[in-house]
Amino acid sequence: MAEMISKSKFKRVCVFCGSSSGKKPSYQEAAVQLGNELVERRIDLVYGGGSVGLMGLVSHAVHDGGRHVLGIIPRSLMPREITGEPVGEVRAVSDMHQRKAEMARQADAFIALPGGYGTLEELLEVITWAQLGIHSKPVGLLNVDGFYNSLLTFIDKAVDEGFISPAARRIIVSAPTANQLFRQLEEYVPEHDDYVAKLDWEEVDRLHYEPEVSI
Repeated sequence: MAEMISKSKFKRVCVFCGSSSGKKPSYQEAAVQLGNELVERRIDLVYGGGSVGLMGLVSHAVHDGGRHVLGIIPRSLMPREITGEPVGEVRAVSDMHQRKAEMARQADAFIALPGGYGTLEELLEVITWAQLGIHSKPVGLLNVDGFYNSLLTFIDKAVDEGFISPAARRIIVSAPTANQLFRQLEEYVPEHDDYVAKLDWEEVDRLHYEPEVSI
């Protein structure tokens, strides 16, 4: 009997992922499965706006499933990351800072698929914002074939050496499949270190946020 999936508490999830497809077919399969999981849970997608690589796979899966897709992309990257017709709604912004701020503002949770420097930078920034109390949204790693094992080992080492608190370590949840990851994200309860001053989205706005027109 097929598993019944109850309606999610998330309305829109931000997915960070590569504009490349990666060498393993399992990365591509995971992107499609994540898109299908979003559709089954009736969750909309916000992502980096590209139509190539893993970004293209997850966005097409969500769009083809009838859910809303919002892509946030700097104008300078549009010729490189959008080929053919854009997927869903595409919102052009001036730079990478505005892209990250707008994606974070729009989402109720964050998931990272495999990716490169850009994916890692986006992921670590939303983790840092959670640590600072700017948001309390869950952050998940879709750890396909152990892709993020080395990163998690590094983070655990930083905890052991006193650079990351145990509470900050628990900001990150990880699982090998989209279904398992969503179960953990749905159950996530935020916690903050007592000594961390709670900031808010105005701090992000002050640095680098100004919305621009949709395409």
